[in-house]
Amino acid sequence: MKAALKFTTSISVLALLASAQLASAQVPDALVAAAKKEGQLSVIGLPHDWCGYGAIIDGFKAKYGLTMNELNPDAGSGDEVEAIKANKGNTGPQAPDVIDVGLSFGPTAKGESLLMPYKVATWSTIPANAKDADGAWYGDYYGVLGFEVNADIVKKIPADWSDLLSDEYKNSVALAGDPRTSNQAIQAVYAAGLSAVKGDATKAADAGLKYFSQLSKSGNFVPVIGKAASVAQGATPIVVRWDYNALADRDTLKGNPEVKVVVPKTGVVAGVYAQAISAYAPHPNAAKLWMEYLYSDEGQIGFLKGYCHPIRFQNLVDDKKVDAALLAKLPPAEAYATAVFPTLAEQDAAKPIITKQWDSVVGSNVK
Repeated sequence: MKAALKFTTSISVLALLASAQLASAQVPDALVAAAKKEGQLSVIGLPHDWCGYGAIIDGFKAKYGLTMNELNPDAGSGDEVEAIKANKGNTGPQAPDVIDVGLSFGPTAKGESLLMPYKVATWSTIPANAKDADGAWYGDYYGVLGFEVNADIVKKIPADWSDLLSDEYKNSVALAGDPRTSNQAIQAVYAAGLSAVKGDATKAADAGLKYFSQLSKSGNFVPVIGKAASVAQGATPIVVRWDYNALADRDTLKGNPEVKVVVPKTGVVAGVYAQAISAYAPHPNAAKLWMEYLYSDEGQIGFLKGYCHPIRFQNLVDDKKVDAALLAKLPPAEAYATAVFPTLAEQDAAKPIITKQWDSVVGSNVK
């Protein structure tokens, strides 16, 4: 998304108005020393091909020399929160220090006293509507939901949600997560519904469930969690997923098969993910150091290299910290012109409808 875009909610407006001045504070030597003494950081739900995390993790380890314990890379946002709950008081390797979850999961986890407040040095450059005022959680990056298509198999590339209902897409369409626990999949259901009801957020969740029920009954929906491998093999030739994941898969597959990434004409839903530290983190100082790294220029540009728009994107552009060649690799701005950022209230209203009624309305066990 280019700087000139206009979005429909205040989160994007605040992003455009974010201060162009980086916080002058540096990472305290005492924090680095304390983190190195702990020696380890446990993360969860961070696939290396998601948002550039592979290179980001390598960069963090090289810079600070900590061991990274990578738990369940394929965990959904709900799974990550449950991992905190299940490991209260556990200082062993199965207890996550930090989580990276869909924005709506941040306030919920805070409400259950599962998060440890912490404000990074670049705190002032994170848009106010993308962070908790107390520092319990804070947005890290965002993208939009699109279609990742194996163009060697799918000859007619779908342009919008309604196209996926066509008979020519039998046994073709999959989600990139379980809509009962995965933020990515929940937002995909919401986006399909938003398209069907022409932007009415109050009806999007119910409409999305109805849409996927229709997709399932028609034989078009494949109840398998779609990945680059399943796209390449043809098991799920069309996967609904975040644009940054689809673009990364396109690069990874290198034309074998040819992958087309489509931003739909309607129901373009942008999603912000958020970082947080577990209130029960066995390595709290390492967790804080990880946050400092992610929200530094280096970490934020790492997200951009993975095709994610970092939460400090406008700040970095204003300060001329982003290489023009990197910006040129992003999809054209016009593809995102109608992107909608659901508010926290809209997400909070939609999430329980989708997660609790998926089984009864759609009835497909995605796994």
